[in-house]
Amino acid sequence: MSILINESSRIIVQGITGRDGRFHTEKMKAYKTKIVGGTSPGKGGTEVLGIPVFNTVYQAVEETAADTSIIFVPAKMAADAIMEAADAGIQLIIYITEGIPTLDVVKAQRFVKMKGATLLGPNCPGLISPGKSMVGILPTHIFQKGNVGVISRSGTLTYEVVYQLTTNGMGQSSAVGMGGDPVTGLYFIELLQMLQDDPETEAIVFIGEIGGNAEEQAAEFITKNVTKPVVAFIAGQYAPPGKQMGHAGAIVAGGAGSAKDKVAALERAGIKVAKEPSAIPGLLKELLKK
Repeated sequence: MSILINESSRIIVQGITGRDGRFHTEKMKAYKTKIVGGTSPGKGGTEVLGIPVFNTVYQAVEETAADTSIIFVPAKMAADAIMEAADAGIQLIIYITEGIPTLDVVKAQRFVKMKGATLLGPNCPGLISPGKSMVGILPTHIFQKGNVGVISRSGTLTYEVVYQLTTNGMGQSSAVGMGGDPVTGLYFIELLQMLQDDPETEAIVFIGEIGGNAEEQAAEFITKNVTKPVVAFIAGQYAPPGKQMGHAGAIVAGGAGSAKDKVAALERAGIKVAKEPSAIPGLLKELLKK
């Protein structure tokens, strides 16, 4: 198994005719991801890379039975694109673009939940089930099928940690980049529960960063609900207090959200915290021997 996507997932690309949509559709298709259609208003009836294009998500779902959508449209159209997908019956919506106004995300997330769908992102690299499907902008050549689940707030660090795992012979069951904005869809607790329930996942790597208290909440959740080995890494340990680092969610303010506080919370929960990404495979191997 894997979480969220697999070889049977049927994906549409909203914004498939744009530069980024077309480029990443080609990469996903090369990975054997099942891209069944795309949307671009006014361009219905055409094709991109042999993939049919529809004017609306409703038409795409009706014609292709798609269950997943990845969205490549400008930030100002984000909320409408996300809500259109949810309203059309898409179950998993992945939104890549950064810079979406927070209130737009709040509105879209509320609508997605009302429709019983799931949102990943915004400002995220997507997700992959190695050897099965990739929906996003992930560099597929560094991933290897295996039994380590990876969840991360940082896209770039996802790639670094996965590279370290793969070069040390530790493949991945699923890897999910959730994004680092102040408001996002799926987050640590939901993804930790999915990996805990996944029989193919034997261990979990958890990549957090400064800002907010999601990592502290996750530490408490792991203590009560996760029985599999967990190794964590917290980015931003040398960030100056009060300075935004990278994106909107990575800011320490009001005496909360520092790397020191997050590391302390994780260690109190008995979770091994790596000092640098290259240390993660070694810590995992130690835990898996026990």
